Amino acid sequence: MKILIINGPNLNMLGIRETEIYGDFTYAELIDKIYNYCDIANIDVDIHQSNCEGKIIDLIHSAYFIEFDGVVINPAAYTHTSIAILDAIKAIDPIPVVECHISDIDKREDFRKQSFITSACVDIVSGFGDNSYINAIEILVKVISNKKK
Repeated sequence: MKILIINGPNLNMLGIRETEIYGDFTYAELIDKIYNYCDIANIDVDIHQSNCEGKIIDLIHSAYFIEFDGVVINPAAYTHTSIAILDAIKAIDPIPVVECHISDIDKREDFRKQSFITSACVDIVSGFGDNSYINAIEILVKVISNKKK
């Protein structure tokens, strides 16, 4: 199984910015946790982070052209602003995408409660800190496995 994980703006600043919201783990620690989990689960994973909307869209498109089985995306602030990312996710259908957030976006500022991304995703995981990624991967694996049956 081959999955792509895409991280949006400012996630490279984990452990530095707003630790009371996002925790004190660093981006490098998050990536190590994901790689370790995927190694044990025998999942081929490719992880990227970008602060640029266009680069994120290019990464989403690559899921189709490189033939990934699924995508986990944390669009970060673009969750609440980007119709372009929504359209990119729709463009790679039927590749399943799980939306992922470290913080619970439903318990944040009102503008963060609106996700333009969710409607194109098979599920959303929000509010479990760095474990949100593990939960999202597990959901994605189940969706992919059920699809192959």
